[in-house]
Amino acid sequence: MSLGLILTAIILWSVSGVPGCFFQRTSPAGQRLSVGLSLLGSMVGLVGAAIAFQPHGATCNSLSWNLPIGSVSVSVDALSAAFLIPIFLISSIGAVYGLAYWKQSEHPTNGRKLRLFYGLMTASMALLVIAHDGIFFLMAWEGMALSAFFLVTTEDEKPEVQTAGWIYFVATHLSTLLLIGFFALLGSVRGSFALDPILPGSISPTVANVLFGLALAGFGIKAGLFPLHIWLPSAHANAPSHVSAFLSGVLIKMGVYGIIRVAWLFPQPPLWWGSLVLILGVISGILGVAFALGQHDLKRLLAYHSIENIGIIFIGFGLALVGRAMNQPDWTTLGLAGAILHVWNHGLFKALLFLAAGSVIHATHTREIDHLGGLANQMPKTALCFLVGAVAICGLPPLNGFVSELLIYLGLFKVLISPNSATWGVATVAIPALALIGALAVACFVKVYGVVFLGESRSPECQSAHESSPLILNPMSVLVGLCFLIGMIPFLVAPLLQTVIQSWSAPATSTTLSQLAPLEWLSGAGIFLAAGFLLGGWFLVRRIPRSIGTPIGTWDCGYTAPSSTMQYTASSFAQILVLLLSWALFPKVPRLEITDAFPRPVTFHSRVPDTVLDRGLLPAFQQLAQAAVRLQALQDGHTQTYIFYIFIVLLILLILK
Repeated sequence: MSLGLILTAIILWSVSGVPGCFFQRTSPAGQRLSVGLSLLGSMVGLVGAAIAFQPHGATCNSLSWNLPIGSVSVSVDALSAAFLIPIFLISSIGAVYGLAYWKQSEHPTNGRKLRLFYGLMTASMALLVIAHDGIFFLMAWEGMALSAFFLVTTEDEKPEVQTAGWIYFVATHLSTLLLIGFFALLGSVRGSFALDPILPGSISPTVANVLFGLALAGFGIKAGLFPLHIWLPSAHANAPSHVSAFLSGVLIKMGVYGIIRVAWLFPQPPLWWGSLVLILGVISGILGVAFALGQHDLKRLLAYHSIENIGIIFIGFGLALVGRAMNQPDWTTLGLAGAILHVWNHGLFKALLFLAAGSVIHATHTREIDHLGGLANQMPKTALCFLVGAVAICGLPPLNGFVSELLIYLGLFKVLISPNSATWGVATVAIPALALIGALAVACFVKVYGVVFLGESRSPECQSAHESSPLILNPMSVLVGLCFLIGMIPFLVAPLLQTVIQSWSAPATSTTLSQLAPLEWLSGAGIFLAAGFLLGGWFLVRRIPRSIGTPIGTWDCGYTAPSSTMQYTASSFAQILVLLLSWALFPKVPRLEITDAFPRPVTFHSRVPDTVLDRGLLPAFQQLAQAAVRLQALQDGHTQTYIFYIFIVLLILLILK
């Protein structure tokens, strides 16, 4: 039943964008019909995923296939269901948000294309997580990748969007190429493409290591793991905001799902696999938030925080792999529970932040942080939603980000007090790194919230901005409620996480998540804290005179003519931290010199380019392109020249022989 419901949901999502193609370009009827089919598909799919969490809820079916590569197998277990939940939930929230954010009447040239590929991408992702053989997995993977390309290039008339699309296109097909190598090698050593656990000793350690390396690189590109993240910042920044929310909240998690599923194939992984994953997570977490600190583009900044949170997820998953290799079920339980819960949490609060950012962009028509300011006055509900998302992503209580990071901390502390010297170094690196990531995230979001929503407006667009419509605010309100729900009553998700752990771990763990983590205590503390906030708010509302609510200007230090230029900018706020991290960020800070006694006004603009893409890959490819142009001289169009080349080659071959 579970599989049937999920397949029905996939069909509904895959056709959701089709009816709109038969309506006029400016007609809203197709958009509404598309959203209706999407919501129906998500409800059916979520019910199917919920059933898969039940005992004996996992199912597997094979369909006949007329190609020589065999049958198509699909299956649903708890691990698949854990990833189906954000797929169907975030996609439906984004579809409703798009009703007001990307109206068909205002976007007649690309609105139908956006909805068509939005539905296809959702269906492809759901197919991907239920695929039970390599060929079908690759087909769903490619469907997801191509759909995402057309979504990223929704506004394909803009040069920056074209560039982002090409970078994504190259990166995603490099990922696919690596995965083709993985499944080809897996099929050659097993004689089957089925995604079933590999019996210990049935393949050599060298082949197993090659398989893991191919999978880690292929899925790491899609997940945005540093330094394989090159496509992520520009793609997230240039896509429509509800697509960015889906890309960041769900699509990059398909890379996480892939590597977790591959690790599930190996019941006895070597210790270095877990250590490598954990170290990559530490690097991705620290450098992701470091690059976010230096950004001036609001959506690009949020994209770098996705790299940071993928790092946190990989720290938790690396801990689970280490626990599996060392036969330590407690480490596996806490590490995998923290990773899966952070997948859910990041899907919620990152989608919330992107939707709030979209609300700001919809009102002000700019993503440049330094052009914003004072929006808490004009857009108080959007500001409140962004604040909730910011607190959640920083891992602060009582919101959901705190719970998942706490599980990972608890697992790492268990490693730290373990007498096993082979794993002690893992915890000594990861614990301070996780704390540093949290501290830098707090600094970054204090910057963003302060510059964008507090102070005074920096542009006429900000002064004339107005609050968004309920169709934009209500989806954000749902995400706010879910962030509070998981953060304040985390024991609700413990049974689901326990089912995933038992599905992934073999043999089953002897202790449960509820025995290892104080989730009931956290729930009690969360409810008590909420009651305190409500009581305090009610007391303040009754005690504070109404006159205090009168708007006043920014503190002007006694200056009699204050202006918005006296406020901190995004650059000045993060300057110290960016300079401290310059060993990795390599910021571009122009040196302005005074050349005469009456200098003219100058402009100053610093930026932090991507070290891997802007300073490494793009210059290297430009050099390669220039070298290729020089080689064109060899092709002069004369037959004698080509005969001479053949003669030279034959001469070399004779010499080599």
